[in-house]
Amino acid sequence: MKTGKMRSRDRVGPHQQHNWDWRAASNFIAGGAGGGLLAFAAFASLWGVDVRALLVAGMALIGAGLTCVWFEIGKPWRALNVYRHIATSWMTREAAVAPFVFGAGVLALATGQSVLVLLTGVFGACFVYAQARILAADKGIPAWRHPRCMPVVAATGFAEGVSLLAVAVPFMIPQVAGQIAVATAVLVLLLFRVLLWRNYLRGLRTDGAPEGSLRVLSSIDGKFLRYGNLLPAVLLVIGVIGAPLAGAALVIAGLLAVAGGWWFKYTLVRRAAFTQGFALPHLPVRGRGTAGPAVKPGWGGA
Repeated sequence: MKTGKMRSRDRVGPHQQHNWDWRAASNFIAGGAGGGLLAFAAFASLWGVDVRALLVAGMALIGAGLTCVWFEIGKPWRALNVYRHIATSWMTREAAVAPFVFGAGVLALATGQSVLVLLTGVFGACFVYAQARILAADKGIPAWRHPRCMPVVAATGFAEGVSLLAVAVPFMIPQVAGQIAVATAVLVLLLFRVLLWRNYLRGLRTDGAPEGSLRVLSSIDGKFLRYGNLLPAVLLVIGVIGAPLAGAALVIAGLLAVAGGWWFKYTLVRRAAFTQGFALPHLPVRGRGTAGPAVKPGWGGA
């Protein structure tokens, strides 16, 4: 088949990465939500709430995400090699935390010991943090390595976790005070997520990033803010003031907040992941003369 001529800009500019497909994105989607849910289930247990179902759900999400990554590997049984680089790799540290999550969680379910429930929550929080650091450590993708990426990914995982707790609240915590406390926690986490998201976008535009990354992330900005954060916040306020159908409002708000976080993470991992591309600190010159300015084909922002 005849192909058209590739322009020099296309050859040296950033390209969308395809090594991490939907299965890798699913690990960040499900794993972050599961780890966040375990962390907030541990908090809920301090008020005497039976959180066994939440522990099962959180571990199931983490397990589903890790299974997706396992199937992405060409030779799945080589997955154990990930444990060889714990001193340098955040992917190894994520994998190292997972057995502690499942171990503590299973023991908590079997014994009902509050200490083990809290320990499961701590390990769940560590899992969320390790996932956020995995993206930040990938220096070949400017949108991931930006220092403002890691905080927003971590905040999204915790916002999803507490939002899943909000979905379960009407069925598990009949007390109005408990529902108000959870709704308030979701509101606070959504506020943090919005602030960190806007700060992240502003940082990419100020410091510079591949045009493809800026275009993709900017395209979801409005809908992510309106439907993934603002609308859930309005519904949560309805739940807090105790209006009719407050329980339904909490459930819908939690589902919308989780869906917004999953959409953001899928977009970040799959659609906005453009490589560095070719760059020169300055244009060289032959013989006498002055070198030209720096060149980064396919970049926008700064």
